Amino acid sequence: MKTDNMIQLDFSEEMKTSFRNYAISVIIDRALPDVRDGLKPVQRRILYSMTELGLDPKKPHRKSARIVGDTMGKYHPHGDSSIYDALVHMSEDFSLQIPLIDGHGNFGSLDGDPPAAMRYTEARLSEGAMAMLDHLDQNLVEFMPNFDDSEKEPKVLPAMLPNLLINGTTGIAVGMATNMPPHNPSEIIDGIMAYMDRPDITVPELMQYIPGPDFPTGGTIINGNELQSIYETGEGKIKIRSTVEIEPSENGRKSIVITEIPYTSAGNKTKLVESLVGLMKDKVFDEIYDVRDESSSDVRIVIEVKKDRDIENLLNGLYKKSPMEDTYGVNMLAVKDNQPILFNLKTLIQEFVLFQEELYTRQYEHLLDKAGKRQEIVNGLIRAVDIIDLIIEILRGSTSVAQAKACLTSGNTTDIKFKSTESAKLAATLDFTERQADAILAMQLSKLIGLELLKLHDENQELSKQIEEYKDILGNKKSLYKVIKNNLKNYKKTFSTERRTKITHTEVANYVEEIRIEDIYVLIDKFGYTKSVDTSTFSRTTEEGLKEFVHIIRMKNNDKLCLFTREGNMYQVKASAIPRCRIRDKGTLIDNLCKVDKETILTYLSFEELFESQLLFVTRAGYIKLVSGIEFESNRSVIASTKLEEGDEIVSITPLSASQVLSNSIKVILLTHDGLSLGFELSEVPEFKKTGRGVKGITLEKSDVVTFATAVSHVAETFEMDGKFYSAKKVKNRKRGSKGQKASLQV
Repeated sequence: MKTDNMIQLDFSEEMKTSFRNYAISVIIDRALPDVRDGLKPVQRRILYSMTELGLDPKKPHRKSARIVGDTMGKYHPHGDSSIYDALVHMSEDFSLQIPLIDGHGNFGSLDGDPPAAMRYTEARLSEGAMAMLDHLDQNLVEFMPNFDDSEKEPKVLPAMLPNLLINGTTGIAVGMATNMPPHNPSEIIDGIMAYMDRPDITVPELMQYIPGPDFPTGGTIINGNELQSIYETGEGKIKIRSTVEIEPSENGRKSIVITEIPYTSAGNKTKLVESLVGLMKDKVFDEIYDVRDESSSDVRIVIEVKKDRDIENLLNGLYKKSPMEDTYGVNMLAVKDNQPILFNLKTLIQEFVLFQEELYTRQYEHLLDKAGKRQEIVNGLIRAVDIIDLIIEILRGSTSVAQAKACLTSGNTTDIKFKSTESAKLAATLDFTERQADAILAMQLSKLIGLELLKLHDENQELSKQIEEYKDILGNKKSLYKVIKNNLKNYKKTFSTERRTKITHTEVANYVEEIRIEDIYVLIDKFGYTKSVDTSTFSRTTEEGLKEFVHIIRMKNNDKLCLFTREGNMYQVKASAIPRCRIRDKGTLIDNLCKVDKETILTYLSFEELFESQLLFVTRAGYIKLVSGIEFESNRSVIASTKLEEGDEIVSITPLSASQVLSNSIKVILLTHDGLSLGFELSEVPEFKKTGRGVKGITLEKSDVVTFATAVSHVAETFEMDGKFYSAKKVKNRKRGSKGQKASLQV
């Protein structure tokens, strides 16, 4: 194999280099906004493409498919769906304070409905977008080649509106993300002007003008005391709550009416409603009577509350367990000079002001140059009118335009025929500029009218004033700032809106769960799938439908299910943690409700039954004891239920009522692996603490172990073991601790 043209690379280094290049590409060219105009590349390219198509606010809407096609073909060689998604987002008034796109057609909704396909919708630029695009033809920003060098596109838009702070943005890059909250336009502009007056202003002082984010969906920020820290560091968490009203309803009930939702639910209101309906159906909140979405153009979600329930307490629970209260993670990350940087409130304003200085400087340099060139032409025309007879003589005597122009600019009279020597001498003194000469040669005869000449003199005076003004603006920072402020004030008038989001500091109130005590049935099948049903569901279920459940425990919905294992532990599961299901639903594995792991469950009891019982414990090694159910009262999810010797395990746990223990009518039966049986009175079994090992119930041979134990009434004829019935009468009664006897017990 020839190796002359082979390049050997270290695999790990190549992976590092490739991933680094990919990460940089995503960060700079895809996911994060530029700190100057607050736009990601795809958004900037969409707006510029629409400008080229002439889609200003006064023009008719154009098909979105055309806009997406132009953007993709000329500037953004990525998927059309991602471009259309970005276009749709820029039209959402529930996401942006100042939408940049004026959409026509179905562009989605606050509910989360998707927009129509791009072939059905139309769009044009909004007034807000024009504040980002005005004066693009005045060389205010640099242009760069597009992806295939066939077109030019702006590196940044000449945004004279603080888009990044007003509209906010979100983006996920590689290893970093940005989450900039939107703000009130008037407040941001006031804050910027305050900074321009006092560049040393502090963040707390800026917050007198910008108290906090202002979300288009309204709501209430409840941790207003943390906003200063967020604005100083550029990151933190904002807690937003829905705005609610309490209204009277039918039959003495009251309703919680949600009129504003958290910004995190913008574009996904349906999910919020579904969450509330789920909480009602799952009876997480028994206080809820009904949930309805009555929204039209305004948000109106009605939560009807049952009669005589504590609405304030329910609200606390809804804030805790539903999206009615949510967290917005702030991360003020943006790109500056191709570097992702975490900004704070002041540095974001500072970057905007620096950008405005650059834009307005370039704008007024452009205007000064334009005014200077025009004044040059006007002065030339005024001078030309004064010697119009000579100019006409030059033109009549010249054989070409170039010859005439040379005479006007440099006094070259060669080969030009003059009527007199005096005219030739005067022509030789002419020194018009190139621009003046071109204007004179293009001058219309109508300019010779006295009124037109007067207009030229007036224009010259106006141009002189403009040039003086432009030079003052470019040479005096105060004058420059005055122009920037005047422009910002005009934007404030245009885009001013009332603050929608309230800012408070609210202590998080605890929800006191209102539990309606009722009977439920816990059903467990042979595979361990567990669920609970109410009594009405259970009563409607046929015996055939209940056959699949090997354990059926009746208990209260505020009780606990106690599980005793062969390994000597007791696990507790709150009834509220057991999923409430329909009878045909599968339920949840018991292993997922408590950490039983690989232990074998012997007995299921409700704590209420356990508390009123005594448990008869029998171990494999033949130890036996009675333990009061009170011993197992504990808030821990798992406790040791008995003491076991090494290698021993529990064979049987039998719950007995107090009346059974005191009646002296109960017989304990033990069976061993070798087929021995022993019966004795329950009264011979002493009561121990749960930490006690117990006493010997049967004397075993070394190789023998107890395999089964039960307690039956003296009058019982049989007992059941592994689905078979055995004769209780044939088990010989002897003293506890005796050896067992062989007997054929099966019936």
